[in-house]
Amino acid sequence: MLESESTQPAADGGGQGKFALVSIRLPVALTFAALVGGLLAGIIGAASGAPAIVTEIAGLVGGLWLRALQMTIIPLVAALLVLGLVQMIFAARVGTAARRMLAVMVAVQLAGGAFTALFMPALLKAFPVPQGASAFLADSPQDVGEVPGVLDFMASLVSPNVIAAAAETAMLPLTLFFVMFAVAITRLPEDQSERLLGFFHALGNVMLMIIGWVLAIAPVGVFALAYGVGVQSGGGAFAALGHYVLTVTMMGTFVLLLAYVIAIALGRTGPRFATAVLPAQAVALSTQSSLASLPAMLDSAGRLGLRPSTSEFVLPLAVVIFRATSASMNLAVVYYIAALAGVEISPAIAVAGILIASIISLSAVSLPGSISFVVSIGPIALAMGVPVEPLALLVAVEMLPDLMRTLGNVTMNVAVTSAVDRAADGAQEPT
Repeated sequence: MLESESTQPAADGGGQGKFALVSIRLPVALTFAALVGGLLAGIIGAASGAPAIVTEIAGLVGGLWLRALQMTIIPLVAALLVLGLVQMIFAARVGTAARRMLAVMVAVQLAGGAFTALFMPALLKAFPVPQGASAFLADSPQDVGEVPGVLDFMASLVSPNVIAAAAETAMLPLTLFFVMFAVAITRLPEDQSERLLGFFHALGNVMLMIIGWVLAIAPVGVFALAYGVGVQSGGGAFAALGHYVLTVTMMGTFVLLLAYVIAIALGRTGPRFATAVLPAQAVALSTQSSLASLPAMLDSAGRLGLRPSTSEFVLPLAVVIFRATSASMNLAVVYYIAALAGVEISPAIAVAGILIASIISLSAVSLPGSISFVVSIGPIALAMGVPVEPLALLVAVEMLPDLMRTLGNVTMNVAVTSAVDRAADGAQEPT
């Protein structure tokens, strides 16, 4: 994902270079307050016997806002996927250091996704979703959760009509198509590739403006949706949200610990990595922004004795195209919703989810967390047959697991830099 962890009111600079994206201000704190207020209002309304028409009106308002949020997912994901993948391909052409960095980044994303696919179901089995949480599925369609057979799943990977696939929100064939599309763009003559990139850049910015307008009224939509949940589930909704935050955060903890393993094993930093990275971690937790933590990350790299030529190349690039916790924590959200909906995740679907989560993680450069939460997790959920409707409420509490996202991302960025620097040392050693 291109910027999954920032929940600051504005985007972190809105992008980088020719792929710059528009800056959007989001009412994050107000949306969280609307969630709490809506749940409390629903609980009070149910206890006091509020007229049913109030719940119906709240459902209408919340449903309209939810559909407005959903309508931008496919075009925005298409634009950001193309821009993100093209940017990665261009980066890989820079030199050996970039290719080493990208190899470690891909391995981290796949490892994080695999960890969640294996351990999140076990965690939810040991600590089940609290009663009353099913109210979060009130606006979800009833036909989700159909698990295809292996052959049907393989056949679904390629669609004969990409327009029909988009209309049906078939994310597996769409993702594969746009991956090939991005690769093909890099093989075109420069003038043609620039025109296509300009189109997707403009498309992405237009969709960001629209979703920014929709999220600007998020407090209204979230309050309306939360009211209905409060009416149905009562205080159980708060228990479910707390349970959700803790379980998703635990999956991100794996990536944080993996960063120390990479730094010590591949970067050969020894125990001093823990103390050297502390200043960057402090900035990450206080700002919830990888970009704002970049100077502190460069300082941590200097404390580790890494070459400036390595850190000054790897860290800025990592801030743009690498979100270490994305695959792990985004999949965790999908698995949580699957548990809510009673959706069975087969091994084939799990593998597809890991791959799509890793690919989608490249597609949200410097976006605020509220946007990247929906844009990055929505396609994974659609591909795995999991309803996306609960995301409209879960986005309101993203500011809490977002702390782990930023902490894990910043720590991993420094760890990857140490691994790339050590690999460059090894390449220079005489044989």
